[in-house]
Amino acid sequence: MPFLGTCGGFQHAIVEYARNLFGFSEADHAENNSAALMPVIAPLECALVESSGEIMLSDGRIRSAYNDATKIEEGYHCSYGFNPAYVDLLFANGDLRATAHDFAGDVRGVELRGHPFFVATLFQSERRALRGEMPPLVKAFVAAARLN
Repeated sequence: MPFLGTCGGFQHAIVEYARNLFGFSEADHAENNSAALMPVIAPLECALVESSGEIMLSDGRIRSAYNDATKIEEGYHCSYGFNPAYVDLLFANGDLRATAHDFAGDVRGVELRGHPFFVATLFQSERRALRGEMPPLVKAFVAAARLN
């Protein structure tokens, strides 16, 4: 089943991945549980509310959706993101791959290796629709859903 999660969808996909694939039952989202023992999603140092930024893409479905561009600019509306303290732990087995980063090196998009279409991004390409543009990731998701 294809999956596309942006902003909150990205955040909750990371929590569920940590809980269900690694068995870290204490993994949680700091916005919902400020006393979380394992806050895999935590407040961003700089909130990305109504902002946009450049994102570097490595090989994967996200990059493919953007016609193999290595750098894109997209919008955000979020205050929480991937907690850097857990990056090495959650990427250790190689199934979850970080394929989008900002210029500071923070994870902005992930994909699941071996899955037909599992993409989660902190940025929100769907915000392009507000400008009358077709969001590249939505287009790729719909194409993947048609194949399924």
